[in-house]
Amino acid sequence: MVDVAVLISGGGTNLQALIDACAQDDFPANIVKVFSNNPDVLGLERAKKAGIDTQVINHRDYESREAFDEKLHAEITACGAKLICLAGFMRILDARFVNRWKNRMLNIHPSLLPAFRGLHTQERALEAGVRFSGCTAHFVNPELDDGPIITQAAIAINPDETAEELAARVLELEHIIYPQALKLVAEGRVRVANHRVRISNAEYADQSIVNPKPE
Repeated sequence: MVDVAVLISGGGTNLQALIDACAQDDFPANIVKVFSNNPDVLGLERAKKAGIDTQVINHRDYESREAFDEKLHAEITACGAKLICLAGFMRILDARFVNRWKNRMLNIHPSLLPAFRGLHTQERALEAGVRFSGCTAHFVNPELDDGPIITQAAIAINPDETAEELAARVLELEHIIYPQALKLVAEGRVRVANHRVRISNAEYADQSIVNPKPE
């Protein structure tokens, strides 16, 4: 069983997906603590309802990004976590923090990386006229939304679909593949070679979902 810390900044729907997965008897990971940089967010209530310890480390209380990151690293280390999952954590972590947790920190991003890094991914996908969108679970590198890809899921973009509608459908896929990625890593089946993920005994299928053509 691998102990995991989850970092959030908001409502925590991906946190809930991880909580639900970890509640399964055969799941190889356990969430030991949830950290938020914002107080009074719904994600903290989700964790408390599940009986998970929580802590707020408000970045506004620190004079520098480095000071905040040092405090966060110290508290994560103190709780005994061996992996970190970013679940809607809206802070850029500095390179020193990221490198301390190299190949031990996961993130979920609402695009098919390396396309559409950053924010407003679905708006940008629609503006670009791409035919597919999706999400990516990956290890975290110091560069924004970068790192070895663990799992991805893709869906076809419907004609006349709004960014909000597309984002909601992609979010459903995030809730599927993020626990899947954590499971693979916690089982020790993932290794990184030449910046690419290799999965041993890959008896799984990426959640690739394609919409039928509209009538």
